[in-house]
Parts: sequence; C-alpha cells; structure tokens
Amino acid sequence: MTGDEPLVLGIETSCDETGIGIVRGTTLLADEVASSVDEHARYGGVVPEVASRAHLEAIVPTMERALRTAGVRLADVDAIAVTAGPGLAGALLVGVAAAKGYAVAADKPVYGVNHLAAHVAVDTLEHGPLPSPAVALLVSGGHSSLLLIHDLAGDVRPLGATIDDAAGEAYDKVARLLGLPFPGGPPIDRAARDGDPEAIAFPRGLTHARDLAAHRFDFSFSGLKTAVARWVEARQRAGEAIPVADVAASFQEAVCDVLTAKAIDACREHGVDTLVIGGGVAANSRLRALAEQRCERAGITLRIPRARLCTDNGAMVAALGAHLVAAGQRPSPLDLGADPGLPVTTVTV
Repeated sequence: MTGDEPLVLGIETSCDETGIGIVRGTTLLADEVASSVDEHARYGGVVPEVASRAHLEAIVPTMERALRTAGVRLADVDAIAVTAGPGLAGALLVGVAAAKGYAVAADKPVYGVNHLAAHVAVDTLEHGPLPSPAVALLVSGGHSSLLLIHDLAGDVRPLGATIDDAAGEAYDKVARLLGLPFPGGPPIDRAARDGDPEAIAFPRGLTHARDLAAHRFDFSFSGLKTAVARWVEARQRAGEAIPVADVAASFQEAVCDVLTAKAIDACREHGVDTLVIGGGVAANSRLRALAEQRCERAGITLRIPRARLCTDNGAMVAALGAHLVAAGQRPSPLDLGADPGLPVTTVTV
C-alpha cells in the first residue's frame, strides 16, 4: 500500500456514463465522467448498444484525464474497483474488461463491486465514515430501494424496493408526456418551481393501509405515471392547454412524499438515526428539501452527497473499493464477470 490509506481507482460503466474516479481513503482526488446522454436523447431513453459503444470510445481518454487530475500513475494505485452489476450487460462488460486489463498490466488487485452499494459509499467522500447502522434510500432511473446498512463491506440488508417503475423512470416517462427533454428529472424539477404542488391530487402508491402489510417499504410509481397520463390526455381531448408547471409540481410532490415518508418510517422502525440518500434522483431539489424537513422533525441526521456525486460516477466505485481494501476484503478473481441482476446484498463478487 502506498500510504496510510488505500489509493483506489474506480471504473463505472453500468449505464450511459463512463466514470473514472480516484480516491485515497475518503479523500477524492479525481472524478472524471464522459456521458453519452445526448446520444440517447433522440430515442427518449438509453439504448444499450449505443451505451456500450460510447463506453468503448470513452474509457481510455477518461482514464487518462483522471490520472492526470489526481497526479498519479496507474502503477501508484493499490487496487482497481469496477462496477460488476447491476446494470446493462454490454455496458458492464466494457468496464469489467477494462478493469481486468488494467489490473493485469499494472499487477494490481481488482474488486468487482455493487453499483447500489457504491451509491451509498460515495457519501463517505463528503461526510466521512458511515454510522452503523444507517438506512439508505437509493433513487435513480433503474432503482428505488431502501436498505439497512450495518457494514458497507458486506452487511447490507434490503428493506424494500420498487415493484414496477423506479422513481427516475417515472420522471422520464412523465417528462415525455409533457414534451420535456430526456432525461426527465432536471426539466421536471425546473418546471415544478413555477407550479403548485397541490394543484392536482395524484396518487401515492403503496401507502394505503391495505398495502402496508406486504409492501410497507416498497415503492410503486407505475400507477402515478398512468394517472398523470390520463389527466393530460383528458385535457388534450377537451382542447385545454396543459399547465405543465402544475402537473410537474404535483407529480414531483407525489414522488417525493412517498420516498421520504417511507424512508423516515424505515428509520423509526429499525431504531436508526442516520438516513443517506443517493442515486441520480437524489439531486432533485424537492426531494432534498422535503427530506431535510422531515428528518429534522424526526430527529434523524440526513446525509446527501452533492449533486455531482449522486449521478453515476467513478468516484463512488473507488470509494466502495477503498472501504473494501481498508476492511481487508479479498480481491475478486480475475475471471470475474458482469452480473446485470447483481443483488444488493452482494457488495463484491
């Protein structure tokens, strides 16, 4: 090891962003990202084949930028961490293959890590070690999950997850209904600032008493998306103008209300006083504000990384890798593969 804390390089290619991060312990040295989101925008969603090709083109120059920014050489790092899953199969394979190639070339150990656990680990770069236990709310285009975390090195327990559309996926679909660009999160967030969040009473999925026995900590946003679509279609048939700002604000309020209410409930149920929110939707201004209000009232400490660290990036992978190295976790075998359905309980493969 090159110092008192491990110097770890992280590679992230699970979806449409090629990320290379370098950390020393919990200190971020470099966070370089090449996004292919503009290439997917015309399709209204991520196209796996396009994403894979973009990763192939971006991974070497992004790696070179990260090493320059950190002022280190590949030979200086103690380990290489890479997202092994979950994610798009082809995209994951690009990152895993690159990580193994760099590891063999530089004679370094490689750690295949879980994308979801990495979204939690990235918070340590901003707020230091994570208390044990903690509850994590992960919200992104593909995932909406509640986790009970005792140790990021391996003791991660799922409390609930989406049973249909994830929160970010619902944002994308509603944005398309409103004629807003992809990805839908930022434009809906901006539009909602001029709208009334109480203008339309959209449903809150899995919050009724009949749902709580089986789905107390689970999420469902498919019905909300459908309710928005029917509301918009009814106005269009009547020849009425669509109040985009009010629809965006009311939809966003429904999503954030459910996410934060269930997260607070999970903390109370498990006697936890720290909530971490991660994933791309954690950059949403209303989610952050409502979580802050409700955590303050409940006496719960809220930890949310800055917006850049919420979206997919290599820094989060490096952060989890550094935690695993420091904990004495064994490296992954060099024949490790990509697992698009990697369960959150498997922190490293």
